[in-house]
Amino acid sequence: MNYTIYQTISIHSFKVGSVSNSSVLQIGSAGVIQSQSSFYNTGGFVEPAEKAEAIEQPPFVPLAY
Repeated sequence: MNYTIYQTISIHSFKVGSVSNSSVLQIGSAGVIQSQSSFYNTGGFVEPAEKAEAIEQPPFVPLAY
């Protein structure tokens, strides 16, 4: 017996918390995930940003030792 399943996804609002060069975003199911890496200067910046300050903070999830 064979089944054919069709899937429809409607997204009315979508929020992405952060994106990095190695992020993978998948909506629904797929047999193959193809990676894509893009780098854009959308702000038109012409010089490097200021150095970030190191902030010590505990892990979000307690880790067992």
